[in-house]
Amino acid sequence: MKWPACISIAALLPAFAVAQDSLSAAAPVAGVHDSLSAVGRLTVVRENRQQAFSKEIPAGNYSGITYIGNNRYALVNDKSATDGFVVFRIEIDSVSGRILSVTDEGVRSAGTPNRDMEGVAFFMPDSTVFVSGEKDNRILEHTLDGKYTGREVALPEEFRAAAPNYGLESLTYNATTHRFWTTTESTLPADGPQASYADSVRNLLRLQSFGDDMQPACQYFYEMDEPVAHAVAAEYAMGVSGLCALDDGRLIVLEREFFVPKSKLGAFVNCKLYVVDPSAVQPGEKLSKTELLTFKTTLTLFSHGLANYEGLCLGPKLADGNLVLLLVSDSQNRYKGVLKDWFKTVVISLGE
Repeated sequence: MKWPACISIAALLPAFAVAQDSLSAAAPVAGVHDSLSAVGRLTVVRENRQQAFSKEIPAGNYSGITYIGNNRYALVNDKSATDGFVVFRIEIDSVSGRILSVTDEGVRSAGTPNRDMEGVAFFMPDSTVFVSGEKDNRILEHTLDGKYTGREVALPEEFRAAAPNYGLESLTYNATTHRFWTTTESTLPADGPQASYADSVRNLLRLQSFGDDMQPACQYFYEMDEPVAHAVAAEYAMGVSGLCALDDGRLIVLEREFFVPKSKLGAFVNCKLYVVDPSAVQPGEKLSKTELLTFKTTLTLFSHGLANYEGLCLGPKLADGNLVLLLVSDSQNRYKGVLKDWFKTVVISLGE
């Protein structure tokens, strides 16, 4: 069944779990934090430490990820040679939610120039992959071998004005609600100034949904937190870098502030996961958000754990019925051999 535009999904559906592959059981990994926080029926059960697989996958600028089935994921690399995506097989422990292994299955190329690909979503009805480009602010459909189908998402005109470096950053699709969702990384020119270390305003973003027909459905406003950084930065990015649509109509939003001082040491990335419920307000109104999880990664003389997380998606259902939220970071091609292509998993429960 396809839901009509702007219907209140949460009022009609229970909080379904995503039915995905279970994996073989293994012992839980030590060093995790349990029962961190709860948002209504959505609960963080476990936050796992970040992991890197430098020998198994090529260095990249991984900025988006989506689950395509059978423990395989499509990821976009915003500085790859051509438009398209790469496929990784990612095995996840069915008890702890930790990643057991990552295997590179190769690039799926459209054979056209890179569009600064930032978001990616698997469209289950047709087994195709949609990719958002920040350079042209378009969302194009690909077959599973990377070729264009000729279809694209019909973006409202206001998104065409997005800055090339702060344009379409996020993309997600949910097969239960039959909804795509996207947003820009930072505020559109018509909606006010953009947050920075020099201007502590709150970014005001437009979260836009689309139906299976790829036509616009509902639009809502989303207000970010204020920046934390106030010192002069050599590199800086503040915005929403990822979205994840849930079966009950809610969205998980990833806010990310990336600050690099001139000395490089002391660089940090603040990541905040929020939950919003579009059915709780009218289209065109501002969404209320509830914090789900906050974490910080840093670069110091003795710690090179800095991770600029830009993509997230739901992974497999675990043995206990909980779900895995999988995050991927952009290492800037493992910058100067210091940064890594970090992955992170967070186990969540949708409750009874």
